[in-house]
Amino acid sequence: MSDSASLPDGYETSADPARIDAARVHQWLSTDAYWALGRTRQKQDAAIAGSLNFGVYEEASGEQVAYARVVTDRATFAWLCDVYVAPAARGKGLGVALVGAVCEHLEPYGVRRTLLATGDAHGVYEKLGFKALDAPEKWMARGSQ
Repeated sequence: MSDSASLPDGYETSADPARIDAARVHQWLSTDAYWALGRTRQKQDAAIAGSLNFGVYEEASGEQVAYARVVTDRATFAWLCDVYVAPAARGKGLGVALVGAVCEHLEPYGVRRTLLATGDAHGVYEKLGFKALDAPEKWMARGSQ
């Protein structure tokens, strides 16, 4: 998978789970992502194993610089989560390109709805067609909020 048209030169996206640097992803999320602070490595590895995983990589070094995962039945529903761009790689459009590549990857499944939650990146997702729920009063959650 490559969405090189929207990526800056020198970067590539991939949905190959073998390329995910699980230790790096855990470090990023458990120490710097407000939604995952303190997440254990065991919990993160389980999340990776049960999800579609996506990365952005520097082409020259192969180093992973961004991550996203999707929980989905590959038929009707998808939950986009854990979208993260390494601090040194921010401001280059990698987040938008990564989410665009994720959306493109999901298209053949015919997923009716892709959801996400964000506390600070609404503009990133709006560029890709995400919008606030039309009827949030219909949605419910169980667990910590």
